[in-house]
This record gives sequence, structure tokens and C-alpha cells, in this order.
Amino acid sequence: MRKAKLFVAMSTVLVAVSIPNYSAAETTEQKLQRLEQEMKELRQQLSATADQVESNAASKSAENDKTFIHSYGELHYNNLESADGTSTKDEIDLHRFVLEFGHEFSDTTRFYSELEVEHAVSGDSQNGGVEVEQAYVEHDFNDKLSAKAGVLLVPTGIINETHEPTTFYGVERNPVEKNIIPTTWWVGGVGVSGKSDKGFSYDVMAHEGLNIADDGAFNIRNGRQKTSKSKANDLAVTGRVKYTGMPGVELALTAQHQSEFMQGGSVNGGSANMLETHAIINKGKFSAKALYAQWDLNGVAAKAANKDKQSGGYIEGAYKITPKLGVFTRYNQWDNGGVGDTKQTQVDAGVNYWIDKNVVLKADYQDQSAGDGVSKSSVYDGFNLGVGYQF
Repeated sequence: MRKAKLFVAMSTVLVAVSIPNYSAAETTEQKLQRLEQEMKELRQQLSATADQVESNAASKSAENDKTFIHSYGELHYNNLESADGTSTKDEIDLHRFVLEFGHEFSDTTRFYSELEVEHAVSGDSQNGGVEVEQAYVEHDFNDKLSAKAGVLLVPTGIINETHEPTTFYGVERNPVEKNIIPTTWWVGGVGVSGKSDKGFSYDVMAHEGLNIADDGAFNIRNGRQKTSKSKANDLAVTGRVKYTGMPGVELALTAQHQSEFMQGGSVNGGSANMLETHAIINKGKFSAKALYAQWDLNGVAAKAANKDKQSGGYIEGAYKITPKLGVFTRYNQWDNGGVGDTKQTQVDAGVNYWIDKNVVLKADYQDQSAGDGVSKSSVYDGFNLGVGYQF
């Protein structure tokens, strides 16, 4: 406003200097009266213009407040050696760099997106990729019912929806949710979410399903279509019920059905059914997590390859020594099927140190083992270091 008044004052002086001479028939008093009236009108016009400029600026500022940018990312150092000594993994990797963009259209309608660069460099012959993991519009019908459409995270598991590095223990995401669920899993679709006053909530989604290749591997993780010209011959339906009615407790159950996991592209396909359940308990300095997930792939080919049943689970315990320092251990076991004993286990133990609530340093040791049906060149032991952030 101070600038606006200065602008008005300067303009008034300039106008006063440039006022033309009036007819000689007017008396001096009439000239002064006319000049005073015109200057008064000009001041009013300039003041109104300045007020409008200030109002537009305030409006623009308020609009900008409804648009936000967030980010998270993590850098990892892995020092691992295979069980048979034939391969090592000794590398530094910018595992992910993520930008989140959102906008509040109104109190009830909003947009949210997540753009991720994995492994720093994307392009031909490069290690990384660029992915849009979320991009959806959400609308609240009331304070208990909402709907969204676009690119969405599947409502399952513990870290599929909440996977910022400051929110979980360990440098790498756990192998059970990675290989069984498979995290991070996003899809194109629509969903409805609701909640009650008793601590119960639900999510129901219809979305693109898996498109598992007919190569005999029946690899669930590779079947994610990532909403990139995804085949939609057979959609999937996912439903979740969650309870958070007790402080520090989360209990959830998710089920998914898809009538054709090869999208009708092969006679070796069939229906796919996923079931996942987990529990999270936070009590003071102690926290515990437990998760189990399984897939049933129907069809003669999947059964013949011993890939029709794939499952896994883990339990984790953690203790906050101080508000900034926490230690954890986790036992993971999973089986993606195949010939022979294909069960795999991984034991993790490590530490998280939060420099700030949004910046974390991590270190852990992993010890893997597997049955005779798994190549020992893919079973790794060693330590990992990491740094992660979010804002």
C-alpha cells in the first residue's frame, strides 16, 4: 500500500505539471476550482487502480498458496557378495529422486502427482528411468467419503502408499513387499474411500491389472504395466479394510481379483487372486510390524511350473534409543515358486539416525539364504548405507 500511495503522489504531481491552459474567459478562481476538481477525480481513479493492483496481487498469492511442491529421495551404498562368491554388488546409487506436485482447486477437490527419476540417468543404454507414479484428481463428497481417478497407488501393504525413506527402517525396502506385493505398484483407475467414527476405513478400486509374460517365469513384479499403454482386456478390483481406532495401532486386510493375468494374450493365463494383511503397533519407544501376502495364479501352466502359489511375510521390531536414534531387526521369508526348494530368507539388523525429522542416515547388515531351487549367485550378504530426505 505504501508503494501505491507513492505512485499516486508522483502521478498527481506529473498531472499537475501537465495541465493545459484554460480559456482566458475563465476567472482565476474558476480555473483553480476546475483544476482542483480534476485533480480530485484523478486521485480517486489512481487510488482505485492501486487498490485493484494490490487486490490482484493478493489473489495471485492466495492461488499460489494452493499449489505445492514436495520432494523425497535416497542415495544408497551397497557392499554385498553372493553366497557362492561369483558376484559382488559394490556400488553407489541415487536410487530415486522424486518431485511431488499438487494443487488445491477448492476445499473439496485437489490434484496430486509424483514424478520419479530412478538411478540418476534415464535413456538408451542407461541404468535409470523416469516414471509418473501418481497423477490423480480427488474429490471429497463429505468428510467421510471421497473418490479419485488417475494414476493411483494400489491400497495394499505397509510401504506401497507410504514409502518416503524417513518413514521406514533399513536402507532398501523389504524384499517381501518388493517381490510379492509388488511395491511400488501403481495403476490407472478409479477408487472410492470412506471412513467411520469408529476407526474403520475402506478403499475400493477398479484398475488396470497385471500383464504377466507367457515365458514360464510367472514373475508378478514384471507384470506391472505402470499405466504405459496398459492392456485393459481384464481389469482388476482391489478392496481394503483398515482399522486405526486405537492409538498407535493399524490393522489392515486387502484382497484383489483379476480374471485374466495375461490379459487374454495366451491360453496359459488364468485368474489371479492376491491377499495381504498386516499389523503395525507403536507404543512409546517400541514399534513392531508384521505382514503376510500371497498370490494364487490359476491355470495349468502356472501349476505345472510350481508358480501358482507365491507368498511371503516378515516381522520387524524397532526401538528408539533417543528421539533421533533407532535400531531395528527384521526377519523376511518369501517364495516366488519354481522347481525345487525356492524359499528365501533375509535377516536385517541396523540403525536409523534422524538428523532432522525429515533427514535420515541409515546403516544395516543383511544375511540372505535360499533353498536349492534358487541360484546362489543371486543370494547376497553384506552391508548397506543410505541417506534419505523429504520435504
